[in-house]
Amino acid sequence: LLVTSSFTECYKPAGRGEGLPKHIKTLAIPAFQNRALRFKVEQRFTSAMVDEVLRRARALDVVADPQGADAVMLGTVKQFYIRPVLLDDLGRARLFEVIITVSLTVRDQTKNKILYDNQNFTFRDQYEIATDPQQFFSEEGPAVDRVARDFAKSVLTMILEGF
Repeated sequence: LLVTSSFTECYKPAGRGEGLPKHIKTLAIPAFQNRALRFKVEQRFTSAMVDEVLRRARALDVVADPQGADAVMLGTVKQFYIRPVLLDDLGRARLFEVIITVSLTVRDQTKNKILYDNQNFTFRDQYEIATDPQQFFSEEGPAVDRVARDFAKSVLTMILEGF
């Protein structure tokens, strides 16, 4: 029994949120800032982050107003690029890459301490343009949504799991 009980702290299953201090019960996620000057990209990133926190960190109350919250998450979309990656045989771009750089800081407002800070998250995704003009649908929006979801998943894993 003594040997078995000494190993109970060695195994910690994923998803327990050991990266955040125990006193943080309320997380404020105000709208991200947009320095990239791309229409509504900050809304997509804010929404993806809120959705991911609600999905994975159910013990946290998520609010928009930092006033009174235990911690606040501040994000800024810094850069937004779209570049052609692949050309067809006529020299037209068919495959594009979306590159978005975001800064993110999580601050413990109770102890006035930075819990997490990364000023240069860079995420990428690709999308293809249809060759038939009748079938054209801009894939840029869905690609940005995928980048925002990947960003939110990565950030929350780092914050909650303590990586």
